[in-house]
Amino acid sequence: QVQLVESGGGLVQAGGSLRLSCAASGRTSSSYAMGWLRQAPGKEREFLSSIGRSGGNTYYADSVKGRFTISRDNAKNTVYLQMNSLKPEDTAVYYCAAYRWFVDANHYVLDYWGQGTQVTVSS
Repeated sequence: QVQLVESGGGLVQAGGSLRLSCAASGRTSSSYAMGWLRQAPGKEREFLSSIGRSGGNTYYADSVKGRFTISRDNAKNTVYLQMNSLKPEDTAVYYCAAYRWFVDANHYVLDYWGQGTQVTVSS
């Protein structure tokens, strides 16, 4: 089992920045790729970004490419999502996840995920 706990969400004005953190515990999280997803009310879950086990092989959805940066610190069992130039349409609950199979934003299988953290971007 891997437990994931997200933090860092909050209220920010459009154009601002937030950094989300995801602390992992349990089975060796470094054996999993990690990623971030989000879900806004009334919308489907959206896969945003992925990072490989050793910190390479990053992936970004078009909606966040150039604005968000994913990173991980395996010594701290933590994954981060730096979010810049935030827009009101980025408002959602953000989840981190651990998985072993990922191809792209439409082809993946999540093994573990957290409870989520709310991000609200005001205009």
